[in-house]
Amino acid sequence: MEKMNIPWLILSLQIFIFFSLNRQLAFGADTISANQSLSGTQTIVSSGGHFVLGFFKPGNSSNYYIGMWSEQYWTSGAWDPQRRILSLVPEMRLNEIYNYSYVSNENESYFTYSLYDPSTISRFVMDVSGQIKQLSWLESSQRWSLIWSEPRQQCEVYAICGAFGSCNEKALPFCNCLTGFEPKSESDWNLSDFSKGCKRKTQLQCEDPTLAHGKSDKFLEMPNIKLPQHEQSMTVGSISECESTCLKNCSCNAYAYDSGDCKVWMGDVLDLKLLTEDSSNGRTIYIRLAASEFSSSSNKSGIIIGAVAGTVGVVLCLVVFAMLRWRRGTMRNPKAVEGSLLAFGYRDLQIATKNFSEKLGSGGFGSVFKGMLADSSVIAVKQLERINQGEKQFRTEVSTIGTIQHVNLVRLRGFCSDGGRKLLVYDYMPKGSLDAHLVHESNSDALDWKTRYQIALGTARGLVYLHEKCRDCIIHCDIKPENILLDAEFCPKVADFGLAKLVGRDFSRVLTTMRGTRGYLAPEWISGVAITPKADVYSYGMMLFEIVSGRRNSQQSEDGKVRFIPTWAASLITEGGDVLSLLDPRLNGVAPVEEISRLCKGVLDLHLPPVPRSLQVLVDEQEHVLLLSESSSAESSQSRSYISTPSHAKSSTFSTTS
Repeated sequence: MEKMNIPWLILSLQIFIFFSLNRQLAFGADTISANQSLSGTQTIVSSGGHFVLGFFKPGNSSNYYIGMWSEQYWTSGAWDPQRRILSLVPEMRLNEIYNYSYVSNENESYFTYSLYDPSTISRFVMDVSGQIKQLSWLESSQRWSLIWSEPRQQCEVYAICGAFGSCNEKALPFCNCLTGFEPKSESDWNLSDFSKGCKRKTQLQCEDPTLAHGKSDKFLEMPNIKLPQHEQSMTVGSISECESTCLKNCSCNAYAYDSGDCKVWMGDVLDLKLLTEDSSNGRTIYIRLAASEFSSSSNKSGIIIGAVAGTVGVVLCLVVFAMLRWRRGTMRNPKAVEGSLLAFGYRDLQIATKNFSEKLGSGGFGSVFKGMLADSSVIAVKQLERINQGEKQFRTEVSTIGTIQHVNLVRLRGFCSDGGRKLLVYDYMPKGSLDAHLVHESNSDALDWKTRYQIALGTARGLVYLHEKCRDCIIHCDIKPENILLDAEFCPKVADFGLAKLVGRDFSRVLTTMRGTRGYLAPEWISGVAITPKADVYSYGMMLFEIVSGRRNSQQSEDGKVRFIPTWAASLITEGGDVLSLLDPRLNGVAPVEEISRLCKGVLDLHLPPVPRSLQVLVDEQEHVLLLSESSSAESSQSRSYISTPSHAKSSTFSTTS
């Protein structure tokens, strides 16, 4: 096995991976289930046997490593004892579900995780896509929810398209056979299984004895390619000499040339990736084809006539097929792109939403409709407005949003880009938005204090993930109760993250004029100062007031005057009034007084002048939500504010400092 110069996770000879789950589940050989371990001599294999995950010793090394092999196209990275994660898997910081640890002593070394909640069902699977996936079972919707996956991009999986196939992250489907090749198994490709790769349409001249005196093979130029591995290199004087070298060897199927360096590939050509035109890593490769695959001048007219006639026939067939589909009203299966992200057709979403008949809500950037897919899963479809991006840029931004996954973020399942029509498809949240539960007049529907705390805590975690744990900091820009959605168990999910970049320059103008949003906006939006993550924390603090009070921050009193709840709260607290009067009256005073007092004081410190708003949102080891102002210090706790609850598990510290 070839030794790879990559920062692997180095482990001793006695390493094993132990997953301490809470239930015995009958999973297959591709899965680590409850109370099972993965030692240095064991592996888990994807269905079909194409991908393997396990520990191994490359070359003559005495160390074990974790990765996928025999081609090591992914590694976990080294263990980071400070953050308690594997360095190349930042998603592991989602430790409100999983408690990861690495133990190393004289007797043993092993990596393990446990679950905080005994009722949680989880599994770790080597998927047929070539990705390892951490999944958690959602009882409410009866489906598996993806927590994280590696590698993040589908084309990062080695040879995902098989021999003589190329992978393009921006194409649908992402795998295609090279020119002059066709799928080895058409049925497998129709099921999006590309692992068997492609075969030649026409044999090479050197492979067919009957063509001994025929025309020599030729080479097809393919630009903007990330060159595959396992080439043979030599120094030659010109590109023609490099081509001649490959042509003399019937096993040579491709070559590349760059400034005297000639690279040739023998046998199957694997792991070709098509890059964008503006990529600096793109190279040109030349693929060997039979001479008959290249058109000659004598038969061009016949080919053109045949092509035109064939095209007309195909178009007519497509028109008839489309009409039949329209009448039948059946949905196609959406195609997977960017790993787990799905590309939907506009007609399919029309059918899923019954022609957008059930509106869930609307805002400055579009309306949201309820729908159901063919597999009976319920979705929320957002029709975007004010999107002026081109197709390429839109797909790029959506793909970025699709890779962001966290238990407190609404999962983007897919998208539709049909000309000027742009739609996003999300998981449906059965409990709706937070604002509907905060301002409801019925006492029976009032959220109790514990639930409100969990919502505040989960929202903070989601924000911290966007600010600190994504590859690039994502500022939400529109934190308010309407954008906090609740699943069946009232777990909060931050919605509409990433829209600021997706909408572009119009976002600021729409946001500052949108009804129901201005009350949460930080002063930066009005003053024109650069927007940072602090703006989200300001909005989060404003929302916390509403979670406590169950009232809008701006409220009209009986005398017709508009009362600003934070100002009223400031007067009440500074004058030593009863802080329970700030609490939602529907709770009948059932909430810890000290917690409410500390929370409100902390929020006021962040929002009222003259305190500078250099701030943080933290979740400490005792499961407290803390708001810290610039004047906070380690010695003083007066500027800290938190909501407290009995800790169900020890949590890491999260911060959103910039």
